[in-house]
Amino acid sequence: MKILVINGPNLNLLGVREPGIYGRETYDSLLEKITAHCTACGVEVEFYQSNHEGGLVDAIQGALGTADGIVINPGAYTHTSIAILDAAKAVALPMVEVHISDVRKREPFRSVSYIRSACLKSIVGHGTDGYLEAIDFLLENADEG
Repeated sequence: MKILVINGPNLNLLGVREPGIYGRETYDSLLEKITAHCTACGVEVEFYQSNHEGGLVDAIQGALGTADGIVINPGAYTHTSIAILDAAKAVALPMVEVHISDVRKREPFRSVSYIRSACLKSIVGHGTDGYLEAIDFLLENADEG
């Protein structure tokens, strides 16, 4: 199985960006953590991060025929991007939405998630371990796509 992990705006600044909300773990250490987990599970993993909506759309479209599932944290585009939702629906790959913080307990606008309707599951507020939970979910539900 091959999983594409997509991260949106400002996730490259983990460890620097609002550590009271997102923690001190860096983006590089997050990638190392995910890679180690995937290796232990026998999963091939690829990463993509962009601060640009079109780049995220391109990554989702590029997963068609090359990945078996997607773990996505669209960052702020969660609450604004119909284009990302449309791309997810178009490729119809099994997808899990992840948010490091519990978006339900933050500003009211963060409760809106466009991407959620294209996902099999949404994991929020579990810190960076949410990514590992998402990968495990995709493995356990490989035939759900």
